[in-house]
Amino acid sequence: MLETRDLTRRFGGLTAVDRVSLSVEPGEIRSIIGPNGAGKTTVFNLISRAVSPSGGDVRFKGRSLIRLSPSEIFHLGIVRSFQVPHVFRRLTVRANVRLLAASRLRATASPFARARLVQSEVNRRVAESLDRVSMLAYADRPAGTLAHGDQRLLEIAMALAAAPELLLLDEPTAGMSPEETRRTAALLRQLAPAMTLVIVEHDMAVVMTISDRITVLDRGRIIAEGSPEAIRGNAGVQAAYLGRDASNASS
Repeated sequence: MLETRDLTRRFGGLTAVDRVSLSVEPGEIRSIIGPNGAGKTTVFNLISRAVSPSGGDVRFKGRSLIRLSPSEIFHLGIVRSFQVPHVFRRLTVRANVRLLAASRLRATASPFARARLVQSEVNRRVAESLDRVSMLAYADRPAGTLAHGDQRLLEIAMALAAAPELLLLDEPTAGMSPEETRRTAALLRQLAPAMTLVIVEHDMAVVMTISDRITVLDRGRIIAEGSPEAIRGNAGVQAAYLGRDASNASS
C-alpha cells in the first residue's frame, strides 16, 4: 500500500529524515514512534507532500507521489491529521465533516452522476463518520467551542468522511482524557483492515495495543522495526526512547 525508499529531508545542515525505507501492507496499522526531533512528523509531511524530499521516493500502490501536489494525493485516497487539530472553528461540527466528504466525492464521482445522488452520499458519510466517533450530539455546535479532545475526534471524523484508503494520524490521542484515549484506541483498531493506518503516537499503551507493526525512528533514521512484542523487548529501543514506558506498556 505505502512504501518509502531512502526517503531523505535536509533543512540546511540538519538531516531531519535520513534514508528512511519502510513498507506498509494493506489493512495494516503501523505506528511510528521515537523521541522528540526523531523525524516522525517530517516523514508524514514528506508522504503527504507538505514538504518536498531532498532524496528518495514515496510510492502508494506502486505509484510515485514525488511529483504530485497535496491535493492530488488527497484525491488518491491519502488523508492525514496534524499534531494540532486543523478544524474550521466558526463552522459547525457537521459543516466541517461535510467539507471533507464533499471535496473527495466531487473529485471521484462520475461526471454523469446526479448532484442529488452525490449530496445523498455526502449526508450519509457525514452522519456515519460522526456516529463512529460518538459526536452526533455535537453536530450543530461550532467546532471552536469543543474541548481539545473532542476537536481531535472531529478531525478523525473529517478524515473518515473522505473515505481514505490510507489514513495518516499524527498524535491522534494527544490532549485526550484516559477514557477518551481508550475509546479512540478502540475506534482506530476497528478501522483496520478496511483501511490502512499509519500513526505517530507518544502514548505507548496505545501503540502497543493497536499496532500490527512499529517503526522506531531516532535522529531521522530507523533503528528498529517489528511487532509490538519485538519492540517492547528491544534493548536498543529502550535505551533510545522507551525507557520506563516500555515496562509500563507491558503491564
